[in-house]
Amino acid sequence: MKSDVTIKWQENMAFETEMDGHKLIIDASPEVGGENKGPRPKPFMLLALAGCTGMDVVSMLKKMRVKFDNLEIKVEGELSEEHPKTYKNMKVIYEFSGKDLPQDKLQRAVDLSEEKYCGVSALYKEVIPIETEIKIK
Repeated sequence: MKSDVTIKWQENMAFETEMDGHKLIIDASPEVGGENKGPRPKPFMLLALAGCTGMDVVSMLKKMRVKFDNLEIKVEGELSEEHPKTYKNMKVIYEFSGKDLPQDKLQRAVDLSEEKYCGVSALYKEVIPIETEIKIK
């Protein structure tokens, strides 16, 4: 399966794309010539990881018949100071809320996503360390 994305320059530092029928604009901050018309490109790497693992975890917990009220996933990334600025590491924080959540099943779903199913996680782990934390509210 092959994927592609095309961005089209708008003006200054802004680019527009359409993904899965949704228009997106990326831009830079005014300090570097942008107009802040959209998010910066690098945080999409964090979003890709959060979305990929989130969909895996939800799918697996449904199969395990684990009911939860909410799931928030925060991905933190630390950028290098020198150019090219790249993420040196990432931390994925899964925050579940609900009653009587089975810690072992939550951990199993997260482990399966990170070790077997999430392609974004698998790719990133080849070049940077990724830490994981599970919180229950």
